[in-house]
Amino acid sequence: MTSSTSRPFARATVIGSGAWGTTFAALLAEAGTPTTVWARRPEVAEEITAGHNEHYLPGITLPGLVSATTDLEGAVEGAGLVVVALPSQSARQVVSPLKGRLADGAAAVSLMKGIELGTGLRMSEVLGQALGLGCERLAVVSGPNLADEIAAGQPTATVVAAQDETLAAAVAASCATSTFRPYTNTDVLGVELCGAVKNVIALAVGIAAGRGLGDNSKATLITRGLVEITRLGLALGARPETFSGLAGMGDLVATCSSPLSRNQTFGRHLGQGMTAEQASAASRGVAEGARSARAVRDLAAAHGVEMPLTAGVVAVVEGHATTEEVTDALLARPRKAEGVNAAPLG
Repeated sequence: MTSSTSRPFARATVIGSGAWGTTFAALLAEAGTPTTVWARRPEVAEEITAGHNEHYLPGITLPGLVSATTDLEGAVEGAGLVVVALPSQSARQVVSPLKGRLADGAAAVSLMKGIELGTGLRMSEVLGQALGLGCERLAVVSGPNLADEIAAGQPTATVVAAQDETLAAAVAASCATSTFRPYTNTDVLGVELCGAVKNVIALAVGIAAGRGLGDNSKATLITRGLVEITRLGLALGARPETFSGLAGMGDLVATCSSPLSRNQTFGRHLGQGMTAEQASAASRGVAEGARSARAVRDLAAAHGVEMPLTAGVVAVVEGHATTEEVTDALLARPRKAEGVNAAPLG
């Protein structure tokens, strides 16, 4: 990949050494920004500094501008861009000690896709609270971003969303390469909701695949899942066009269709009869949809938004119903016209 000549940030930090965090650090470095990755484990930090992360990105050589450390406060010292790539439900706990410690004017970027349990907050809102930052210093990156493919140099696009258009453009410039094309957006709410809810829908699609159901069933779930995402987003004030874009339909299709998707894989294990605990043990990494499904359902309920697929996923993940029972209940729902806010027929 070709490095960009534009380098809006002198130094960047990525908090989180998983596949996506490490891949995004590589993108920043390829675009010309020296980047430090914070890792929990010393052996992972040493490996990243040596140019690899074999646990999460086997076979990928990292750029020389990527290094790593286990010193969280030291990692962010002097960084103009702090990128957070942690499991959504542990992000607040990890980054809270950094409140007041970021450089003056530093921006924080969320790579996370989830809704915080208990608060119903989106990940940029969690970072704002935990780090003490205003919305003008917060951005999110979302889209069809399967880390393994991006790390291998396969072409893809993404969305960088921020309320401040200048910040969105700066973050986009910092990660743009010849194979990674970021678009900008100011609909932070819509972009984040798409990223959070598509994980839940991917679980549903994985469950269908695990049960041996075919493409008609999976296409139905993807399409009606997009209706649920759109319904919730519009109720909260998101822009309609966001849902047909990269963060909406783009990410939904990628996550629901790819065997690289942790959420789809987790759902497939559930569909094959595993419990949530067994599926977690058998899946690669954290399935954010399983962690955020209840939070998404509760957020929808608080705003009077009907999301039957999401409710069904919660029932299966929490062991309240079998996949067969949820499928039967969904098919038995009153018929209605197609549309985001259509009323039942008759």
